[in-house]
Amino acid sequence: MTSVPTIALNDGRSIPQLGFGVFQIDADETAKATRLALETGYRHIDTAQMYGNEKQVGEGIKDSGIARDDIWVTTKLNNGFHRPDDAKRSFDESLSKLGLDHVDLFLIHWPLPTQYDGDFVTTWNTLIEFQKEGRAKSIGVSNFQPAHLDKLAAETSVVPSVNQIEVHPYFTNTEAIAYGTEHGIATEAWSPIAQGKVLDDDVIGQIAERVGKSTAQVTLRWHIQHGNIIFPKSVTEQRVKDNFDIFDFELSGDDIAALDGLDKGEDGRTGPNPDTFDYIPE
Repeated sequence: MTSVPTIALNDGRSIPQLGFGVFQIDADETAKATRLALETGYRHIDTAQMYGNEKQVGEGIKDSGIARDDIWVTTKLNNGFHRPDDAKRSFDESLSKLGLDHVDLFLIHWPLPTQYDGDFVTTWNTLIEFQKEGRAKSIGVSNFQPAHLDKLAAETSVVPSVNQIEVHPYFTNTEAIAYGTEHGIATEAWSPIAQGKVLDDDVIGQIAERVGKSTAQVTLRWHIQHGNIIFPKSVTEQRVKDNFDIFDFELSGDDIAALDGLDKGEDGRTGPNPDTFDYIPE
């Protein structure tokens, strides 16, 4: 079976660089998709409270028959549960739904700087408690901008192990990645193929034709060679397998530069800007 490289985190743990994401997978398809991913060789599953499919992820893990210690499980805090008591209750519920006594990584899903009086530091301190208890082996953030990370650094003593942010060739998010590199925070890239928008790109297509891979595989390989942690999602069996088949080729320096050159800055975003995003589920 293909050996997936790992990324060393600042807390001494190592995370599989390639994982399987379940964002926007219907709950009734999630257990099957999770099981398929694990059968394919993935050992890293990324879910969230707001995805509404933690229970089914847990079922897929249980049905796989793979030892718990061999699977990295990530989930994230619902935007409506930033206050400490709410975060504690929701974290307990996540563990119950997943059927686990701990998760490998727990993230604040969004900073929500215009909500909760701009206070996400108290929320972060609550995650620190989870880590001290051993119920979240690693803790991190998602969609945090450098200014948000500076606030955590100024007011707390624990540096996030990862920052999960939007990254793909049309939005390389270089400032946030550079901050992470400087401060020892690993980058997880969500929307690694820009929700499919890069798949018809001529530049990527020419490289894909030359190396004998699909445009999706070339794009995922670009992430791998940049050191990003990725978790593409699909419910199609062949695509799940194809997304895993990215370790038998390498892109040249020129290829990497060509994909880097596709960056559109803020115009390339497919998701909301973390500085203004304020969605809280009812």
